[in-house]
Amino acid sequence: MDIKVLGVLTVTESGTPVAPAAAEPRQVLALLAMLAGRVVPTGLLIEEVWPGERPHQAKHMLQSYVGQLREHLAVALRDRGRNAAGRGRGERQAADLLAALPGGYRLDGGQDTCDAWEFERSVGAGYRAMATGDLDTAARRLREALGLWRGEPFADVVPGPHLGAQIERLRQSRERATGQWIEAELRMGRYRELAVDLPTLHIPGRLRERLPALLNQCGDPGQALAAYQQLLRQDAAPRVTVTHPGAGHDRHPFDRALYGRRPAEAARRPHPIGSGASLR
Repeated sequence: MDIKVLGVLTVTESGTPVAPAAAEPRQVLALLAMLAGRVVPTGLLIEEVWPGERPHQAKHMLQSYVGQLREHLAVALRDRGRNAAGRGRGERQAADLLAALPGGYRLDGGQDTCDAWEFERSVGAGYRAMATGDLDTAARRLREALGLWRGEPFADVVPGPHLGAQIERLRQSRERATGQWIEAELRMGRYRELAVDLPTLHIPGRLRERLPALLNQCGDPGQALAAYQQLLRQDAAPRVTVTHPGAGHDRHPFDRALYGRRPAEAARRPHPIGSGASLR
């Protein structure tokens, strides 16, 4: 089973999509997918779908949603075995992939893959490389991890409290990974590469606000300004124009910080990253 949650929810079994269009079954699938391989308590699923006052038949309604999910899984399994002579002994059924166990349900495709798990593995490798001073490996693994994101996590699912907590955890993990990647790139002096890559990534707002202070420490102010201009152009929000000195307009604070220094002072700037500007 292939699970993708770093964007629109996509779950496929043997290449066949199994995510339903209806909101409530999709919400149940989202939480089961995020916790794939683990038993998700029935009460937790009910709280997810009905966080406030729940209907009297909530447990039966949940069972109905699980039944709908199994129907989608059954279609995928039929597609997989369409060319087979018949169901072989030991072949899994829908109730095996989405199993009812004491206390709850477990989604388990046997050889599951999940982009969130891959993200966490790559991020962990990047952090370990940073800790040992291997900045090139750190930047590469962190960039690989960030490249797995296709948008906001579970972008097409209306979350309840438990899925919402998972979404916030993923967002915070992405923010930290983005900060560490930018730090690694700057410490290696890769200003041009950073200017190219920044517009392709989602930069969280809190991190975006701290970028000017960090980029201001770059040894090459022109390259730092170019990276920041690219980032501003990426925004869907109202644009903030960073003007070149001498244009006759008020400049952005970052622009003033860069060009407000005397050339000799700018040339004496230390290594691109400083302990006071860490993005962690």
